[in-house]
Amino acid sequence: MQISPIGVFDSGYGGLTVLKELRKAIPQYDFLYLGDNARTPYGTRSFRVVYDYTLQAVKYLFSRNCPLVIIACNTASAKALRNIQQLDLPHLAPDRRVLGVIRPSVEKVAEMTRNGHVGVLGTPGTILSESYPIELGKWSGGKVKHVVQEACPLWVPLVENNEINTKGAEFFVKKNIKNLLNKDENLDTIILGCTHYPLLIRQIRKFVPNDIQILEQGEIIAEKLIHYLQRHPEMERRISKGNQIHFQTTESVENFNEKAALFLGQQVNAETTHF
Repeated sequence: MQISPIGVFDSGYGGLTVLKELRKAIPQYDFLYLGDNARTPYGTRSFRVVYDYTLQAVKYLFSRNCPLVIIACNTASAKALRNIQQLDLPHLAPDRRVLGVIRPSVEKVAEMTRNGHVGVLGTPGTILSESYPIELGKWSGGKVKHVVQEACPLWVPLVENNEINTKGAEFFVKKNIKNLLNKDENLDTIILGCTHYPLLIRQIRKFVPNDIQILEQGEIIAEKLIHYLQRHPEMERRISKGNQIHFQTTESVENFNEKAALFLGQQVNAETTHF
């Protein structure tokens, strides 16, 4: 019997932090995780390239019978999601849906902030896209009044090379957070605008004052997806519920399995795919 899983896509491994929370919140559903590890990172690539790569991944997940795809990557959500939703889906697969990670994060921040001063830490691509300031202006209901951003180009390589607890990681985390805090002394909430960053949370908390809230995306995406499925029972019924999870990577399975275990805290057995 063919399964109809929720597709979860990321340029690399960061989306596994989202998948981990999805599995914790709604374990009954089937999931297919796709990491484009052969072409990562997306954060430094152009809008056109990220869009092309992301659309290829979405088409592939549709071919694997995914009725719903979550782009669990801030860069891809920032640079590709809107075009895919508005320009491609209507003729490509009007009965399927593609969701991202930015809008759910923005809606949650609007609930969290006390004074409307919000900071964003992200990859160069996400920061350059201005997606968070734009979406915060659009979806926060006027609650977010001032947004500052800081690009953190070395955080993803530090995570993916398992340098999380090193002096090097501490140096760059401290540097970027200090830069962000210096841009607005009234910050009360910081968005971790990359799904890799929760693995650096211990380092991050060392340098973020206790009165500043930190938004990690995994739990928020899981919470928002539950609400989405409740509002769209016609989609919920199409997703198979066999408690299965499959992993696919465009890189070698040996590399993926080793690094995925770091993100998930458990062993995985991936397959290599090309699209």
